[in-house]
Amino acid sequence: MTGFEPQLPTYTSSRTAPKQRGTDGTMACICHLMKYWENMWRAVMLLAGWMPFMACAEVYFAQVTKVSDGDTVWVKPEGVAAPRKLRLQGLDAPEICQAWGQSARDALANMVLNVRVQVSVKYEDDYGRGLARLSVDGQDVGAKLVAAGHAWSSRWHRSLGPYAKEEAQAKAGRLGLFAQSQPETPRDFRKRFGSCFPAR
Repeated sequence: MTGFEPQLPTYTSSRTAPKQRGTDGTMACICHLMKYWENMWRAVMLLAGWMPFMACAEVYFAQVTKVSDGDTVWVKPEGVAAPRKLRLQGLDAPEICQAWGQSARDALANMVLNVRVQVSVKYEDDYGRGLARLSVDGQDVGAKLVAAGHAWSSRWHRSLGPYAKEEAQAKAGRLGLFAQSQPETPRDFRKRFGSCFPAR
């Protein structure tokens, strides 16, 4: 034997050897945090209208049978008897009792009423409406609606939403509701006056 070799402590059955802190626990903690922030990010993107539609999203063709307001429609899916109520995702149109509310509804009706549309929907809002993207002949209905000045791009905190470019173009051209001197967002309108359909 050369040099000095320290004697390591031994443990009997009455004592438990201290556990070495390895990397498994640390990695599990990191993975848990990453999953948490991923879920939080998905929630923010959904509210902002930026949540991408994944492979499991429901995609079908339907005919629009009714337009309730500037961002709500009823559709009858092909091969399905029951109609479905949908809210356009990624935009916010004026309330029906708000300035430009009826104009926004009429504009949407001119685009899709009694028209065959492609529907992509995965989530539902608090009112049970499917949050949907509609397209006609490959063109995004929401994008056209915002670009013509009939709705705002949905906002969430600092996010300007998926149709920010279309909204900026409509503002620059003073199109639709943006021709008003001080157009009010639907969110601010609801804060001041509540729903257009108060409970009776």
